[in-house]
Amino acid sequence: MSATRREVIRRALEGAGFVTLAGGPMLFSACSVTDRSASATSEFSAADIAWLDEVAETILPETDTPGARAAEVGAFIALMVTDTYAPEKRAAFRDGMTRLESRCIEAYGSGFLSAAPGDRLALLTELDRERADYFVMIKELTVLGYFTSEIGYTQALRYVETPGRFDPCVDVEPGEPAWARHA
Repeated sequence: MSATRREVIRRALEGAGFVTLAGGPMLFSACSVTDRSASATSEFSAADIAWLDEVAETILPETDTPGARAAEVGAFIALMVTDTYAPEKRAAFRDGMTRLESRCIEAYGSGFLSAAPGDRLALLTELDRERADYFVMIKELTVLGYFTSEIGYTQALRYVETPGRFDPCVDVEPGEPAWARHA
């Protein structure tokens, strides 16, 4: 069964640490996390962030534009998980990192960082097909982190700083990137 557009958007926002507007008290639940003692730097080590960068780079690799590693998506993911996820969801995310690493070792005999690029891509493609919850979180945070980074919105997308001239009809050539919305 395929998901509706609304369901895809809801999942992307929830995976990125945002809350839905549907549940009254849920609106500010990300702001009410009381356990703020751990920061992204203490909850995620430099090695964890480097690992997340490599997973993100496999999802959004460098092409004619910089990839996720150049946009420092690993640090973004660590910050989002630490600052916006409830403790049980943070634990599920960390467990997912462990499961992905174990699955790579099981399938290819080495950890994700040591695996060949083709093996990395094959593993992530398989996890994507399975819709593994932990991988969905990683993938959604990767996309959000990349396309809200300076690299994502200025190099992968077309971006024009506002204020600017309002031009409701803009010619678009085949193959041109989409427009980034003004933040």
